[in-house]
Amino acid sequence: MKWRNGLNAIIGVWFIIAPWVLGFADVTGAVWTSVVFGAIQVIASVWAAYVNRPNWRVWQNWVSFLTGLWFILQPFVLSLTGNEGEAWTSVILGIVTAVLNLWTMWEGEKEHPTQGAGGKASA
Repeated sequence: MKWRNGLNAIIGVWFIIAPWVLGFADVTGAVWTSVVFGAIQVIASVWAAYVNRPNWRVWQNWVSFLTGLWFILQPFVLSLTGNEGEAWTSVILGIVTAVLNLWTMWEGEKEHPTQGAGGKASA
């Protein structure tokens, strides 16, 4: 699971530098959202890598999952569809981020079931 969190952190770093690499640094709103959400993804992913019992209740994975959803929507919400490189990169890496987080939470749930009422593991 830690490799998936590590990959998500690397994707977050990409989003921090993407405005300058892909040439949309002149779109202030896009720069700020890319940098801020990229940093949030890095922090949440690195933090999630150190959680002992990852499952559906690990908020760090949910935060990283939500940043993935944002990166899927970002090119359309911020009107960056004219820059096809940015649009496709954002959508594809957003999907990868979301899928990796869902996979991590699903695998963690199998290994460490969420405790239900009465202290017994739920089926």
